[in-house]
Amino acid sequence: MSQLLNRTATPLVTGLFLVSLVSGVALFFHWAPATFHAMHEWLSIVLILPFALHIWKNWRPMSAYLRRPVFAVAMVASLVAALAFVVPSASNSASGGRPPQFAVAQQVLNGSVDAVASVMGETPEALGAALSAAGFTVADSSQSLSEIAAASGQRPEAILALLAAQGS
Repeated sequence: MSQLLNRTATPLVTGLFLVSLVSGVALFFHWAPATFHAMHEWLSIVLILPFALHIWKNWRPMSAYLRRPVFAVAMVASLVAALAFVVPSASNSASGGRPPQFAVAQQVLNGSVDAVASVMGETPEALGAALSAAGFTVADSSQSLSEIAAASGQRPEAILALLAAQGS
């Protein structure tokens, strides 16, 4: 087993890095984000094991790098680059560091059928009927969309998808 792991660590690191590279570039340029997002996240997590095996397999040459100043400089530069993204998003407490569209979507889900209907340019009755036709149980137009989804045993995102279809 050890022999197998030693032989596959570097090829797996290389292959998963290339997948991460391609999916990361695709996400950066917003090319088919629904296709690449889960792939990028999950396979980056899978990359941890082959990376650890690669470090273990190559520990002697790696330990030589650890003693050189260039390694410390590279680690500090990487940390500074990461912090350039973390600090601004961490200070955005209104949406928990998430993109603003998530905060807006949460506000919509917290809104009542009455309130959301007026924003959508519909009557509460029409929106309630559309929700009912989609399998949601609407007891009262003063209910929030989140409450309606929970009472219907459905995910709130299903209501957002319905609203998006209504708006287009």
